[in-house]
Amino acid sequence: MPNIAATSPVPLTLDAVEALFNLPFSDLLFQAQQVHRRHFTANQIQISTLLNIKSGGCAENCGYCSQSAHYDTPLVRQGLLAVEEVVNAAKAAQAGGATRFCMGAAWRQPTANDMAVVVAMIKGVKALGMESCVTLGRLDAAQVSDLKAAGLDYYNHNIDTSRDYYDKVVTTRHFDERLATIALIQEAGIHVCSGGILGMGESRRDRAAMLLELATLDPQPQSVPINLLVKVPGTPLANAPDLDIFEFIRTIAVGIILPRSYVRLSAGRESLHDEAQALAFLAGANSIFYGDKLLTTANASSDHDRALFRRLDLQIEG
Repeated sequence: MPNIAATSPVPLTLDAVEALFNLPFSDLLFQAQQVHRRHFTANQIQISTLLNIKSGGCAENCGYCSQSAHYDTPLVRQGLLAVEEVVNAAKAAQAGGATRFCMGAAWRQPTANDMAVVVAMIKGVKALGMESCVTLGRLDAAQVSDLKAAGLDYYNHNIDTSRDYYDKVVTTRHFDERLATIALIQEAGIHVCSGGILGMGESRRDRAAMLLELATLDPQPQSVPINLLVKVPGTPLANAPDLDIFEFIRTIAVGIILPRSYVRLSAGRESLHDEAQALAFLAGANSIFYGDKLLTTANASSDHDRALFRRLDLQIEG
């Protein structure tokens, strides 16, 4: 396994990462594209599809989330989907070009009955020849073992923001709890998908600290989703100030401190103009969530994505 610090273009310290953020914009993107091409095939993009397999009723109070039971949002609650319905959705995603199928459920931690159904979903997706990913909240060692036995490829567990800013966003769980679940996933040999959300009122230094936290995981996450806050009515962050789009692109580019990680444009992408997405790809983003919906929020349409790929000469991986 390569030494983590040796693979980073800068020392893995907060001051060094923040200095990378502070480079002139063109210099940062130029460096990001160079690092990206050393580790990935140029002009290639990986696409994943995300399905919400259960909506609402979550006991956590994440300030951005429409699914929290703490807030009055427009979300309609939905119980856990049937396995057959999920597998059929995976087949449709595969026909559309997706190579990975991600399943998300709004839980603090799944029950034994929930886990049995999710395990069947994973096995159904794997039988199609697709990579599987789930996000289910906090896990214990036995639950991680069950997911490993089912053949799970990726587990998504975002850290959301920096350690220092975390309690400004959620207070029903602690930052170290997120890291503890990630550690269990890594110990089991399941790939980690972990990133954050931008535009929640955090500072540039918070964004640098979030990326640094991910970069110092050993191993680094194989996939890093970068979300732009979707302002959901009824949540505490519904009126958060807009994040400057160039700050969003800078954050993508500073992802080069995780040089072997896929950086995925995730929630909020439907609000990005084509030009902004093109800059994000130039900055090193090489994965997207594909499909008309992400969990409970809208996403860019598949037809539009394919047209954009053609205009940018991007080839779909796999």
